[in-house]
Amino acid sequence: MSASVNALPKRCVLITGATGAIGGALARAYANQNTHLIVHGRQQAALATLAEACRELGAEVTTSSVNLTDEAALSQWLQTLCAEHTPDIVIANAGKNTHPQAPGQLEPWDDVQALLDINLKTPIAMAQHLAPAMKARGCGQLVFISSLAGWHGLPTTPTYSASKAGIKAYGEGLRGLLAPYGIGVTVVMPGYVTSPMCNAMPGPKPFEWPPEKAAKVIKQGIDANRARISFPFPLNFGTWWLAVLPAAVSQWIIKRLGFDHTDHQEGA
Repeated sequence: MSASVNALPKRCVLITGATGAIGGALARAYANQNTHLIVHGRQQAALATLAEACRELGAEVTTSSVNLTDEAALSQWLQTLCAEHTPDIVIANAGKNTHPQAPGQLEPWDDVQALLDINLKTPIAMAQHLAPAMKARGCGQLVFISSLAGWHGLPTTPTYSASKAGIKAYGEGLRGLLAPYGIGVTVVMPGYVTSPMCNAMPGPKPFEWPPEKAAKVIKQGIDANRARISFPFPLNFGTWWLAVLPAAVSQWIIKRLGFDHTDHQEGA
């Protein structure tokens, strides 16, 4: 039995932003003796700790800290990976948030550009390199991390909301485009998941989930090639209605729930 299990080809899973809460939990969820994990993160110590934990679970692990927003470096990294073995599952999880620092104040432009680069431009750039390689092989799975904030822009995080709405639409479009070639595309729309980024976000955080619970639900959805994975209920249902209702009604609801200003920050 052991010999036959070890003889199985290793599934290659690439996760960017693996030193974040969801990324790290996903890496651990996928780690087993039949998986080659490629984990990416900019926090070197956290990445080394994660890699060791996944190796202890039986996975073969490769690490990377390439600058994902450097187009040349990203291109070279992905070309090298695909020359050796095109990843079977790619979870473009790296991301960041920014928010207005005072009521009525727009986010700093440098922060806006940096957020759009990593949340929106980078996953699209990754697809540009990976989709042709997956198409040539005849299979693969691309996973994009959106957010429930992608249903309707939140005044507390307008640029973040825009980036998540953009990657949601891109993933949905790509799913139909690539399905005939054996490539699945899944869009993940989490609610609040406990993490430093979540803690720094202004506004209330209803139905907050631990990252391990989120990773379990995400992995189940990816394994089933679901078009969309959203959680938790009933927050996902409620935010979906924000996109369906007349805008004036949705904005009234958002204001009533306290998502229209920045003074909910810790320490504010």
